[in-house]
Formats: sequence, C-alpha cells, structure tokens
Amino acid sequence: MQFPADLRYTKDHEWIKLEGNTATIGITDFAQGELGDIVYIDINTVGKMLSAEAVFGTVEAVKTVSDLFLPVAGTIVEVNPALTAQPELVNTDPYGAGWMVKVTVVNAADVAALLTSEAYAKLVH
Repeated sequence: MQFPADLRYTKDHEWIKLEGNTATIGITDFAQGELGDIVYIDINTVGKMLSAEAVFGTVEAVKTVSDLFLPVAGTIVEVNPALTAQPELVNTDPYGAGWMVKVTVVNAADVAALLTSEAYAKLVH
C-alpha cells in the first residue's frame, strides 16, 4: 500500500496535494481497498464554497456508499471528468488518474496541519 510523501492525509482517508492555492483531492489507496470495486462517483458541488470536513460528494462501491469529506475549506472548481465513464480509476490509480476534485483553498496553511504520509501509515496499520 502506498502513501506518497508529497501528499497530506485525513483521518477520513482523503489525500490532498497543494499547488499554489489549488489543491487536488482524492481518496487513499487504503480507502479504495476497503471500499472494493468502485462503480459510481457523485460530486455535484462544483462552484460551492465548503468548510473543512464538509461532504463534497459520495463514492459508490459494489457493497456500500461512502461520503467524501473535504480536507480543508475551499471552493470546488473542477471534478475529474474521467471518473464519469471510468470510476474504477480510483481503484487502479488513486493518487494519479483517480483524483476526484480540484479546490481553491481558503488557507494554504491548513494543509500543513493534516497528517504526513508517515502519520497516516501509522493510523491505518
């Protein structure tokens, strides 16, 4: 199981990568493994300003539906268009092609307060 060192993580199993004031967000390798085969992703929050830990969408797997939580406050500016036709990208490449949303972050310093890859690895092992 991979937890790239250049990302930050939440206890709810989302990852975030900050570039300038824009963050890319998805779910971790651990989360996709726990969910199983992902069949549908529902994110209809584009253009909305959300607080940290707010639900920004849901991910549906064969056995369950799970909420997606925003790691930091911000405005959803883009949803990964590839996930409409290929939600399984979250299973095969959770840190790459399986990203979920891009967000304009309110306070970039909030990202630094999230879990490091080492801290997240300890959480899930």
